[in-house]
Amino acid sequence: MKKYIFQSERLGFRTWSESDLEAIFQIDSDPEIMYFFEKPFTLEESQKRIQKMNQTFQKEGFCYFAVDFLASGELAGTIGLGRKDFEASFTPCIDIGWRLAKKYWNQGLASEGALACIGYASQLGLEEIYSYATSANHASLQVMRKIGMKFIEEFEHPELLNHPRLQPFSLFKISLDSSIGGDLV
Repeated sequence: MKKYIFQSERLGFRTWSESDLEAIFQIDSDPEIMYFFEKPFTLEESQKRIQKMNQTFQKEGFCYFAVDFLASGELAGTIGLGRKDFEASFTPCIDIGWRLAKKYWNQGLASEGALACIGYASQLGLEEIYSYATSANHASLQVMRKIGMKFIEEFEHPELLNHPRLQPFSLFKISLDSSIGGDLV
């Protein structure tokens, strides 16, 4: 039985293990899933990301978590929190993001998982969370609205200026209180 840091109704949130590499690489390398990113990841990039997330968790108490679909125990993708410090009016900040395997799309799992992460962030004492996506990524923007985030502005992402098809980005924010989110295990 896997040990989860916290859970939602259908999802378990945990740190990463090397055994997750093949499953997350299948997600990270899928051109359709990665359409709103610079490019699909290589196997090496997925492996480095796993290592970085575990280091981030050790340092911060949060990361973009490995997320299992509890009914099957299968890795559904990643949902979690990260510190962003690129040059922008709202940074440094804590960001919430998600990326799920296609078989888990359109089931409300990104919203459910993001709400659980917001609850976890609140319990950590974080006061506000930001999220951003390319303005063309209507599915992610809908998740942001669904979980109660408020639109702040559109901006040009300074790290992606060489990728004009991704510009502009939409920025959302939510202020936290202890009444939101999932159950800690």
